[in-house]
Amino acid sequence: MMNEEIKNKTEDGTLYLVATPIGNLSDLSERALKVLSEVSFIAAEDTRNSLRLLTHFGISKPMLSYHEHNRRERGEEIAARLESGESCALITDAGTPAISDPGEDLVALCAARGIPVTSVPGACAMITALTLSGLPTARFTFEGFLPVTKKERRERLELLAAETKTILLHEAPHKLRATLADLEKTLGGDRRIALCRELTKRNEEILRTTLSEAIAYYEEREPRGEYVLVLEGGRLSKRSSDSALDGMTTEAAVAHYLGEGMSRNEAIKAAAKALGLSRNEVYDRMKNN
Repeated sequence: MMNEEIKNKTEDGTLYLVATPIGNLSDLSERALKVLSEVSFIAAEDTRNSLRLLTHFGISKPMLSYHEHNRRERGEEIAARLESGESCALITDAGTPAISDPGEDLVALCAARGIPVTSVPGACAMITALTLSGLPTARFTFEGFLPVTKKERRERLELLAAETKTILLHEAPHKLRATLADLEKTLGGDRRIALCRELTKRNEEILRTTLSEAIAYYEEREPRGEYVLVLEGGRLSKRSSDSALDGMTTEAAVAHYLGEGMSRNEAIKAAAKALGLSRNEVYDRMKNN
C-alpha cells in the first residue's frame, strides 16, 4: 500500500504526460483524473476542447495552450515554471501526448534540463487500431501522417515499399482517397489494409480489405472521421531473407519469421530451411533456451 501511495502522489516540479480519451470519455483513467485535479496547471493542444473534457469531470485548473505553432516559446515557459516547483499535466485533444505530437519536444527539453517527466498511460489511437486490424502485431512501424510535398511524399512511400513490418499511418478524411491511391501505386493493390475510424466511438468502423478494394469502397462512399491505416508489411525475397538471417541464432531466426506474420509452426519450418537444420533440431533448440 505504501508503494502505491508513493507512485500515485503528484510531485512538484514534474511534467505529467496524461493520455485522454480518443472517443469514449469512460476511458479516462482514475489516475489521470487524480493528476489533472492536483497539478498546478494544464498545458493543452486546444484549450477550448480540453476545457469541455475537464468541465465534464468537474475539474477546474489554470490552462495554457501548447501546440505546433507555439511549442518553442511556450515550451520554455512551461520548463521555467516546472523548474520553479510547479507541476504540469500535458494533454492533447485525444490520445497520448508526444506521439505524432509536439509534446515530444517538451519531453526532450525537460530531459535536457533534468526536469522529471512521467507518463499517465491511457488511450492511443495507433495501438488501438493495430490490435483491431487483424494484421501482425509483433513488429510494426508508425509513420504518422505522410509528407505533403510531392518529393518528400514520394521518398517516404519508396521507403515504405521496402518495409516488412506492419505499417501504421494517420490520415484525415478529405485526404484519404489520394493517400489510398498513392499507396496502391507504390505497394500494390493486393496489399492488405485495415482502415480504422471513429475508434471507441458509437460509429466505430474497422474495414479489413486490400488497397484496391478500399479504393473501390470509397469511390461510392464519402470518408468520414479521422483514420488510422494499418498496412500489411511487404515480404522479403528469398535471397534477401536468407541474407538477413546470416549470423542469427535459431531463436532470432524464428522470431524473424514470426515478425513477418507466420504462425509458430510456419516460422520454425522456414527457420529450419534457411539455417540448414531439420525441424526437430529447431524444436529442440527452442525447448532448451
